[in-house]
Amino acid sequence: MSRGFQVAKGFENAGIILPERKTKFSAGYDIGAAEDCTIPPFKWGDKPTLVKTGLKAFMEEDEYLMLCNKSSNPFKRGLVMANSIGIIDADYYENPDNDGHFMFAFYNFGDKELEIKKGDMIGQAIFCKYLTVENDKADQKRMGGFGSTSK
Repeated sequence: MSRGFQVAKGFENAGIILPERKTKFSAGYDIGAAEDCTIPPFKWGDKPTLVKTGLKAFMEEDEYLMLCNKSSNPFKRGLVMANSIGIIDADYYENPDNDGHFMFAFYNFGDKELEIKKGDMIGQAIFCKYLTVENDKADQKRMGGFGSTSK
């Protein structure tokens, strides 16, 4: 089996720490922020804040990486992932647009700006298998990064 995390291009000298599971039965790898950032309080019409991880993930062809919020984020920080969960496909790795760098998209439902510091644990990532239907005909190759499969 071949799956894991690497530092994405542009973050080689940024002191990025590769994710780890904290306990023997943890499903998720804890993911930290690659740099300090500020997430403003939510207002209708605002786009989510993308929090950089400085990471990319490689995996088998029939796997994906699921990005999940930390269970404490909504209650302690007011942080909610804009897309509920993130899905990183196997062919996102080393794509020409962003090298496969994945980020977390957050809204802040608190009443004040929220400061995220470099290294703060912001979410978790879980490697998962997926199935396809018997008449699946997907044969196109990814040509870009974030949001490129719908183009």
